[in-house]
Amino acid sequence: MKGLIWLPNNDEITLAKYRIEKAKDCLKASKLLLDDGLYADSANRSYYAIFHSMNALCALRSVGYKKHSGVLSDFNQNYVKTNLIEIEYSKIAKTAFSVRTKSDYSDFYVVSKQDVVEQYKNAVKFIDRIDRFINESFTKEISYQIND
Repeated sequence: MKGLIWLPNNDEITLAKYRIEKAKDCLKASKLLLDDGLYADSANRSYYAIFHSMNALCALRSVGYKKHSGVLSDFNQNYVKTNLIEIEYSKIAKTAFSVRTKSDYSDFYVVSKQDVVEQYKNAVKFIDRIDRFINESFTKEISYQIND
């Protein structure tokens, strides 16, 4: 579908907005965990907030992936490389994935409070950007080009 102009249907937009709300719920959980000093768990929830935001963008095209790397790749290919979303958001997603993976799966990795606070702030920024993209793009009925 390279170069295809795509306008999501109402079901796709509804699913995308649902996934944004799910991301916001993860963000609330991240903040509660951060405030309780549960840093690894907070990092996990911040990452999932970002992940659900990227997955909201996938919903706009009715695509899904079995692996998190597929969602991240889709985000980079269809939104960052096409300049629909700024490159800094790709870096935020990659860093969040790395921190979450290390804190969840490495026995002796201890995520710092400073790293978790930064990850939380980046997740807030990320969700806000994706939410604005969805609302601005599709309430005005603007289509966008994808590179599948």
